[in-house]
Amino acid sequence: WVYVDIQGRDIGGYVNDAKRAVAQSLKLPPGYYLKWTGQYEFLERIQRRMRIVIPLTLLLIVAILYFNFQGLGQTLIVMLSVPFAAVGAVWLLYAFRYNTSIAVWVGMIALLGIAAQTASIMVVYLDEGFRTWRKGGKLRTSDDLVQMAVEYGATRVRPLLMAVGLNIVGLVPIMVSDGAGSDVAKRIAAPLWGGLVSLTLLTLLVIPSVYVIWRSLHLREAEGS
Repeated sequence: WVYVDIQGRDIGGYVNDAKRAVAQSLKLPPGYYLKWTGQYEFLERIQRRMRIVIPLTLLLIVAILYFNFQGLGQTLIVMLSVPFAAVGAVWLLYAFRYNTSIAVWVGMIALLGIAAQTASIMVVYLDEGFRTWRKGGKLRTSDDLVQMAVEYGATRVRPLLMAVGLNIVGLVPIMVSDGAGSDVAKRIAAPLWGGLVSLTLLTLLVIPSVYVIWRSLHLREAEGS
């Protein structure tokens, strides 16, 4: 056995470079082989599982949202939160120079649920406003729909900012800690921290805009009929 301790870079990248270096400089005689094991083998096994776990998680989220909204339109609007939250997570991981690891994937999976929950609450409020205004005969044009989205979306600004702010503040002790296990905890918290920031911008700006566009198509169809 040859033991190697790695510092300053990810295990997967180091092993890939080491494999190429060994293949170029070492020719094994017949009957001999090399096997890379230890944490690298464990990481490879986890990554194979993640290829199943993450799509399955997304499918479960879609199923729950569809069951809740009873419609594909709202479900797809809520799922827009996932890539936007991922953008913030990836950006912060890059800023902190954190490589992909099991802890990072755990944080990303947790972020998926938070993103769907936050966006779904906004869509619920917009749906409530749509039904109320339509029942009162206020929805006649696309401008009325925009006004409705502004009015009902504004009711979520303060609760959303408070919730996101508290989550970010709650993650600060983890991000600044340096005790035992802090390296793992930081890599779980980093995707959440970055994803919450981009998710907030999405929920306040993009979700209402997409909702208005989607409902405007329904209004035009109703006017045409």
